[in-house]
Amino acid sequence: MHRRRRTALLLSAAIAAAPLLTACGSDAHPGAAAVVDGRRITVGELQSRVAEVRSAQRAAVQDDTQYAQVVANTGSLTRDTLHEMVLDEVLHRTAQDAGVTVSRSEVQRERAGLEQQAGGSKALESVWLQRYGIAPERLDDNLRLQVEASKLATVLGTQVSEPAFWKALSDKSKQLGVDLNPRYGTWDVQKSGVEAKAPWVKDVTAAESQQTA
Repeated sequence: MHRRRRTALLLSAAIAAAPLLTACGSDAHPGAAAVVDGRRITVGELQSRVAEVRSAQRAAVQDDTQYAQVVANTGSLTRDTLHEMVLDEVLHRTAQDAGVTVSRSEVQRERAGLEQQAGGSKALESVWLQRYGIAPERLDDNLRLQVEASKLATVLGTQVSEPAFWKALSDKSKQLGVDLNPRYGTWDVQKSGVEAKAPWVKDVTAAESQQTA
């Protein structure tokens, strides 16, 4: 009972340790952490995503001292999560306009290949959580984006790491009128991708190199 109560308190403290999330949002968009093409990503949505990651981290790290260190090492989780949420939406909309679709079987193949490299499903979930701050329940959605990024790069005749790819995302970002609440930084599509450590930014080209080797 005491351990369960202590765990709950640690989770609450971890979420509170992130930059303060208030319901006011920006003056232009009350309650919004960001706005993409007129659709608000609410502060509540952002809080929920951060809580998913913190809960997964707590489940993975039983020792209280070690968990506190994990929280300290991921102090920018709230900001990074929001930037990744916006970037993922920009990527998805760019891919849609380019006629890119991703099937469930493609996601399953991507996951199977990564699980083989990582040493199993749980190992892959652990890697994505530790390296990218992706909760296990979001893994398939994230892998769908990874496949989507790879296919979009092919359609554009470039690679994810090349300027042409990021220009397409930058153009779409401007078209969508991305508006970030200033408390979470400023929006720069490529800089946000690197800083948020979105898996598809770095891993897609690496995976392609391995497949063609």
